Amino acid sequence: MRWLWIDRFLEFECGKRAVAIKNVSLVEEELDGYFSGFPFLPSSLIIEGMAQTGGLLVGEVSDFRERVVLAKVSKAIFHQSALPGDQLMYTAEIADINAQGAIVRGTSHIGEQLQAEIELVFAQLDSRFGSEILFEPEEFLNTLRLFRLYEVAKTATGGPKEPPEHLLEAYRNAFETTS
Repeated sequence: MRWLWIDRFLEFECGKRAVAIKNVSLVEEELDGYFSGFPFLPSSLIIEGMAQTGGLLVGEVSDFRERVVLAKVSKAIFHQSALPGDQLMYTAEIADINAQGAIVRGTSHIGEQLQAEIELVFAQLDSRFGSEILFEPEEFLNTLRLFRLYEVAKTATGGPKEPPEHLLEAYRNAFETTS
């Protein structure tokens, strides 16, 4: 099973802001049995969806060369439950970023209604934390393409953002054969 808690990006302003959606479905195992008789998407998974949205926004700043991880949930206020059939719209904005990490502020909406307010702290792991690769680059690029990130991503000047060359090279090496 893939543990992806966003379905796709609607907007992606490099280094600034990202908007992603998550469709809540009754067929998801996590809704069934979490609270018997009342299926809803657990708050922890909404935080994870926001963390995936914000983490990709932070990671893109370094062309995904740094290992970015969620370090802390500073704030999480939930105004309503996310029920089957709802579509969550996550908006993540970088409030601060530096070599050690970033602060991302986000909201989740169901339609026009505010569903949650979340503030997350991300850390960029340096060599003190080993050199383990968190994601194989070719698989990571596939995931970014599934999220349609490069269909909507814009650079700071408003132009289209292309995948970083190191991810494209890993993809070519893994999936393309030469004849």
